Amino acid sequence: MNEIIEHIPIITTLFSIFFVIEIFQHYQKRKTSYLLWWTIGVLTFGLGTFAESYHALFGWNEINLKYWYIVGALLGGFPLAQGTVYLLMNRKFANITSILFVALILVGAVCVIMSPIAFPEGFDGKLTGSVLEWKWVRLFSPLINLYALVFLVGGAIYSALKYKKQINKEARYKGNIYIALGGLLPGFGGAFTRAGYVNVLFVTELLGLLLIYVGYRIIKQDKHGKSL
Repeated sequence: MNEIIEHIPIITTLFSIFFVIEIFQHYQKRKTSYLLWWTIGVLTFGLGTFAESYHALFGWNEINLKYWYIVGALLGGFPLAQGTVYLLMNRKFANITSILFVALILVGAVCVIMSPIAFPEGFDGKLTGSVLEWKWVRLFSPLINLYALVFLVGGAIYSALKYKKQINKEARYKGNIYIALGGLLPGFGGAFTRAGYVNVLFVTELLGLLLIYVGYRIIKQDKHGKSL
């Protein structure tokens, strides 16, 4: 059973390719900042699950581990959340937070790359940030992920509540509920990963991306509201 779960990221990666092609085509038609960030977000999501797929197929590798940590733990849901920031917040705030968090992610990525590897006792070869000898490096991700959670999930909940009682906005209400749930699931998986249960992350990533896609499609196809 565990072996099957460990190969779930392959499915997630393939689906993310399909999703990123669709949303990039949408961006090409609209040329909006939030769709660009969402495109980057789905792309980085797929890059993270690609690292997990590589691990499932070829085993543990230091370069792949650090790559996985950077695109997964540091980037995580930030680009998707930043797309929501550009959609809901004023552009000045969006631009400032983009600069600040991109700089923070770059600094964190350099530190991850430079950190020596130290295997903890009983290391089982799974993907985990606990092998980074510079333990303080792992302090970058909670701040970035909290920001992502607030704006990706919080933004979707805010939008859902706004549309709930509006006439002909049922689709946007439902779509944002799906996006909020989809944004929450990988966060739960990340918490389990920190506790040593990385296989939970593989399941929540796939379910989360599927829910985000369903929400995106519902809103995109809404004939009553302003299109995305």
